[in-house]
Amino acid sequence: MPRFASRVLTIVVLLLGASTARSGDLDVPPEKFGGQPPAGMMHRRLLGQAEHAAMRWKVDYEKRKTPEAIAAYQKDLRQKCLDAIGGLPERTPLAPQVVGKVARAGYGVEKIVFESQPKHYVTALLFLPDARRFRPPYPGVLVPCGHAVEAKGHAEYQSMGALLALNGMAALVFDPIDQGKRGQYLGQGGWPALNCTAAHINFGMGCILLGRNTARFEIWDGIRAIDYLQSRPEVDPQRIGCTGNSGGGTQTSYLMALDNRIRCAAPSCYLTSLPKLLATSGPQDSEQHLFGQLTFPMDHADFIMLRATSPVLICSATKDFFDIGGTWDTFRYAKRLYTRMGFAERVGLMENDAEHNYNTLQREAAARWMSRWLLGKNQAITDPPIKLLSEQQYQCLADGKVMSLPGARSVYDLNEDYENELATRRAASWAAGDRQAQLEQVRRLAGVRKLAALSKPAVELLGTVARPGYTIEKLVLKPEECVLLPALRFVPEKPKPREIVLYIHQRGKAADAGPGGPIEQLVTAGQTVLAVDLRGTGQTQAAVSSGGYSDEFQDAYLAYLLGRSYVGMRAEDMLVAARYAAEQAGGQAGGIRLIAVGPLGVPALHAAALEPSLFQSVKISGMLASWSSVIHGRLNKGLVTQLVHGALVHYDLPDLAASLGNKITVEKPVDPLGATVGTK
Repeated sequence: MPRFASRVLTIVVLLLGASTARSGDLDVPPEKFGGQPPAGMMHRRLLGQAEHAAMRWKVDYEKRKTPEAIAAYQKDLRQKCLDAIGGLPERTPLAPQVVGKVARAGYGVEKIVFESQPKHYVTALLFLPDARRFRPPYPGVLVPCGHAVEAKGHAEYQSMGALLALNGMAALVFDPIDQGKRGQYLGQGGWPALNCTAAHINFGMGCILLGRNTARFEIWDGIRAIDYLQSRPEVDPQRIGCTGNSGGGTQTSYLMALDNRIRCAAPSCYLTSLPKLLATSGPQDSEQHLFGQLTFPMDHADFIMLRATSPVLICSATKDFFDIGGTWDTFRYAKRLYTRMGFAERVGLMENDAEHNYNTLQREAAARWMSRWLLGKNQAITDPPIKLLSEQQYQCLADGKVMSLPGARSVYDLNEDYENELATRRAASWAAGDRQAQLEQVRRLAGVRKLAALSKPAVELLGTVARPGYTIEKLVLKPEECVLLPALRFVPEKPKPREIVLYIHQRGKAADAGPGGPIEQLVTAGQTVLAVDLRGTGQTQAAVSSGGYSDEFQDAYLAYLLGRSYVGMRAEDMLVAARYAAEQAGGQAGGIRLIAVGPLGVPALHAAALEPSLFQSVKISGMLASWSSVIHGRLNKGLVTQLVHGALVHYDLPDLAASLGNKITVEKPVDPLGATVGTK
């Protein structure tokens, strides 16, 4: 077919990321959204789907009545968790070093460095009881730190380690990635450019593309920390516990669910229930949610029930942003399952009238729980004042930075190693493999149904606006329940037969609809233009921010929990709109010209590659150059809706472009920070 044939249906999808003011009189009235804010449309839709998943979870829960049913459930769900994080690395030598010691009254502290993966360094403090008062071997308690920049040096985590040691238990308090000078990306001056949640989110974007999760690295650090505890002659390898707060509570929950060496656990200020979390605070940072978790289905109670009947104490706070009502729901479900198994006393809940923290009462409750189940002592442990270590005393390295060590490997390096391996596989597979089979993998991963399986949208005409030389029809397309796609059809006085432009812009259908703008230029050339807001764009655009938990970030992670991608959902919107446009042109397709500019070029590329017979040519400008650039570039911004979980295992964006042959032209690709990297 010629590249620009006459008398063909032309569909131009123009997707610009730049912000442009909308013309209010061209918007769909809010009452069409049920009186709710249009910008919250996807949030409401996704929450509804999450609620359905929660109902299915309850049905599945009630089926677990026998030891056999519970054992089968534990095995199946544990494997799903491991698959969702991309599996675990192989064990390699820890190469541990004791790099310093500090004596305190009643206990001692050793400064530890070990390798959870080759040259991937973990820093920790080992609090050991006074051997003159307590005879070794001691129980060992792992204390993963929450989202504090100081990590192991933070007063709450030092205090927890000291409290355990003063009561006859060894405690290993370790730094998570991007905390406590375990900065993984070093900026200007050699200091970490990112830390805590911002760093976990940034790194998590690359993990998604590799079919991994930030949690994978935190979990493995914790598992290897247990290996180290068990290697110490002062520690009884059969008596291992775990307690952590906030992000450390997240790690404790994963570890107690996945590592059966943990005899008892006390996660603090984390466990609630997903329905309550999603309806209140919403999704948190990258490691706190697994891809497809709601479809397993898996809720917070499962972290406890996966290890039934190991003792677990839920430490909670009434004023926490992790909803206390959800905490009680989790406690009740876990308690009832433990009761069915004859061990009701092994699940407890400590409720503290406090805000989100690891305060004295939370630490005392955790220490008493460890004493009860690891020492066999029910004792009223209290948290005495301790002399905190200074920064110089608790730092394990001279400059405090693990990435300064010779040959140090960051999490970015480890992901880059995997991507390099995958790139070789992808090249060979796409060169020698069955192209149609490859595209079916793309369809499966992105979640794009075949065009024939997509329902035709209900379409409503809401009115018209007259302009010199053409008329604007205000429309709304409804491709599925609770999803509305506001649209405008620009009809010239003398339209060219069978020539229609579908124009889609990141900021909305009217973004380029001003006098003399790109849409008017197309209309005055005789082309009918259909401009459509894809879900989550234009009128339905959720609040966006450069970092943190913006509305768009949380909606994208809601979809992630449901095993969906915005790329797939928006590609389907394009296909539905394209088919509708074809029908308006007399039902003949195959000559569609697709032009995409900006971030929505990613779903546009998917739509064209998966339904190539619908398109005559494709032109994309300003799209992310490749997903592999996210891995190699390391820093990224605003990519959360442009990713597909596990995509790089099978394909990258250039692979899709290549599948379209000479139909496609790509111009002005951008890097993960949005800067143009060149033209091709």
